Amino acid sequence: MKTDYSEKLFAKAKDLFPGGVNSPVRAFKGVGGTPRFIAKGRGSRMFDVDGNAYIDYVGSWGPLILGHCHSDVMQAVQDALKEGASFGAPSPREIRLGELVQRRMPWLERMRFCSSGTEATTAAIRLARGFTGRDDLLKFDGCYHGAGDPLLVKAGSGVETLGLPDSPGVPADLAKHTLTLPWNDLAAVEKLFEKTGSTIAAVITEPVVGNMGVLVPRPGFLEGLARICKQHGALFIVDEVMTGFRLSLGGACGRFGIRPDLVTFGKVIGGGLPVGAFGGRADVMDRIAPAGPVYQAGTLSGNPLAMAAGTATLSELSEATYQKLEQLSAELAAGLEEGAKAAGAPLERGVYLPPSQFEAAFVSAAHSPEDIQTTIAAGREAFREALQG
Repeated sequence: MKTDYSEKLFAKAKDLFPGGVNSPVRAFKGVGGTPRFIAKGRGSRMFDVDGNAYIDYVGSWGPLILGHCHSDVMQAVQDALKEGASFGAPSPREIRLGELVQRRMPWLERMRFCSSGTEATTAAIRLARGFTGRDDLLKFDGCYHGAGDPLLVKAGSGVETLGLPDSPGVPADLAKHTLTLPWNDLAAVEKLFEKTGSTIAAVITEPVVGNMGVLVPRPGFLEGLARICKQHGALFIVDEVMTGFRLSLGGACGRFGIRPDLVTFGKVIGGGLPVGAFGGRADVMDRIAPAGPVYQAGTLSGNPLAMAAGTATLSELSEATYQKLEQLSAELAAGLEEGAKAAGAPLERGVYLPPSQFEAAFVSAAHSPEDIQTTIAAGREAFREALQG
């Protein structure tokens, strides 16, 4: 597999960008080697600048649920671009996508579009604090909610230990308001709320964790969080940036039958373009400016290109799409599990996986049964070589 041009580009990039990349995991430090510079994507495949082709299981980290360059999405973006790339003013495309989202999640009474998942989660937390008049936030170990300051915090040695910032640059005075607990431990949540529930503005969680491997909630965990929050006057925030419209037509909330106070979106809702959104109860959302005093704004919020891509993507998704994704994912997982007799084996056989052991991989509607079988065969070969080595 050739990497000459990628290596030259990476050398140039190091003089321009910290670590040579514009998002850390792209640097391949978790897996070694040189990052592949991608030239184009089509369907289930990506092609790098050296001419190598890959079956893509990253899908831009989740948004490309229909695959690369889906014809309807591309046409929608091109049509929108002809009318203008950005207005900084309301446009009908915001309403089209908003109504489509609300049809998939009828309980979502109000929403606001923004430009990233991080923007959505940080705004939702600010709103929760403004609505409740409280300062503390509870998040869970291993759940990733973007790179906002209140969220770059990990747990101390116990439930009473104040959080410490995972990143330099996060003030300790801010970090102390972020409490953390082990995910899936409802008893620990109940104990914490018994001690200090009156100070907690919100609980935020991924409904399915996707950044420490993929972990599903124990039966009753999400429902228990909603119950505890309601009992103590805190808001329950479900971060569906990754799971929204990927687990089902109604996202994880629809699949698990939960109704949070606030929910955040990104990725699929923009069809591959930069986007974020948050929404939920009308009485909570009506505290956001200009309806209320909690400020949130963004020059590119409701960007017409992102609205067009999101509308085209969600319009294409159906129950049949999710049945196909479930079938292909199950087949892929079973095939790789069967051949997984060694850990850390290289997989440079035309398969592009997340360059981190903690990140989730994604199957798209563009993947074919042949793609899955090719990937399984490549995995088996890699595992065999690892054992022999």
